[in-house]
Amino acid sequence: MRKEEVVRQFTTPLDAGAFPVGPYHFYNREYLNILYRTDLESLKKIVPEPLEIKDPLVRFEIMKMPDVTGLGSYTECGQVIPVSFEGEEGDYLHAMYVDSFPAIASGREIAAYPKKLGKPNLYIDSDALVGTLDYGSLRVATATMGYKHYPLDHSEALKEIVKPNYMLKKMPGYDGYPRICELVRSQITDVKILGAWSGPARLELFAHALAPMADLPVLEVVSASHILTELSLASPTVIFDYLADK
Repeated sequence: MRKEEVVRQFTTPLDAGAFPVGPYHFYNREYLNILYRTDLESLKKIVPEPLEIKDPLVRFEIMKMPDVTGLGSYTECGQVIPVSFEGEEGDYLHAMYVDSFPAIASGREIAAYPKKLGKPNLYIDSDALVGTLDYGSLRVATATMGYKHYPLDHSEALKEIVKPNYMLKKMPGYDGYPRICELVRSQITDVKILGAWSGPARLELFAHALAPMADLPVLEVVSASHILTELSLASPTVIFDYLADK
């Protein structure tokens, strides 16, 4: 393969890329979101400056994506922390657990999504919407919500989806020192709300050394939502370079 051809390839392996070129469009992307109150000191230990914590809140979310252009079908689960950056309110994506390698690889390489391998699931059990996360063979999280108990105003649901997202992009160099260490921002703007509901919810987190969701304990469930969407992801932009003065 000629040098100029190597440069034109999108990802490795050169003859069978790990993921296709985007943009990626999501059909019937389904969310279970549970906003809960947690310990402020625990949040301060993991939210990177210059982001600022507004309230001691965390959003536990599971997203079921049955139809994604280029990536197929997969599910992911994570913890999102409401923060602000230079006066703009948004969400810091703290951790994401995903059951698809192409989705993990593309999310980490193209953007800055903090994805690692996990086994999330979102399903209906009788009259409850259930979200679970397993890491290996062990249960890490169980979330339940009354299935479509109350309609949620679509404008309120939209606010949850279109808030700016802040992510930390870290890539080590061959000497072990960071080659890239940036805070990036992205925001979903191409989105349709297909349905939205609320209801009673509970969330239980279990301690695990490699999936430490329980380090942000559930002190009180504040609200819950079940949202069905169609959307496209936007490209991130760098808003802070930790290595700029190095």
